Amino acid sequence: MYEMNYRPRRVCPSNIYVAVSDDGSTIEDVRFTGGCNGNTKAIALLVKGKPVDDVVALLAGNDCAGRGTSCADQLTIALRLAQEDARALA
Repeated sequence: MYEMNYRPRRVCPSNIYVAVSDDGSTIEDVRFTGGCNGNTKAIALLVKGKPVDDVVALLAGNDCAGRGTSCADQLTIALRLAQEDARALA
């Protein structure tokens, strides 16, 4: 399992912890620090065990209040970075 912390931009959470499988293909765990507690917990539960590529395709580009990004969109960035790092180490 590969784990990392990502500092999101232009959203309420101050950190997104992600863990992906060793080959970077599957989401093992997600935890947000800050943000809308119920919503971020729900996102984390919904994506756990899902393929990174499927979640990124579904959530990338999601906008919150005209910010040009959202917690879900920032999660996709964190997932892609974790996926790239995991694959580089494999």
